[in-house]
Amino acid sequence: MAKKLSLPIAGQSAPAPTTNDSNHKTRSEGGDVQSEIAHTVETNAIVLFMKGSPQWPQCGFSARAAQILDSLNVPFAHVNVLDDPAIRNGVKEFSNWPTIPQVYVNGEFLGGSDILLESYQNGELQEIINEIG
Repeated sequence: MAKKLSLPIAGQSAPAPTTNDSNHKTRSEGGDVQSEIAHTVETNAIVLFMKGSPQWPQCGFSARAAQILDSLNVPFAHVNVLDDPAIRNGVKEFSNWPTIPQVYVNGEFLGGSDILLESYQNGELQEIINEIG
């Protein structure tokens, strides 16, 4: 029998700290979108690529992913893919996953909204989050 999921409305989530990487170039500095996505994923413990923001999600799947992460009381960075079509398409290529939202933990692609929900319900997500050092 599946667990019943009751999550609070997504609240303010503080972005995870980032590092200063002098080798990283933004697109305006001649870098490409794939290296920009890689830098975001590598420098944040948890990243949610989503439509909208945790406070103002623009689709139900993004809202659910943000609520799940918010319910774990862990800081996570988020990227609003609606702000940048290159990121929106680029993250799909980066992960080889066709849909948004996408969640990365410790530089590894975890999955989308359905996978996040399933791993939350069976306790795996909490174990993964607890391993963040």
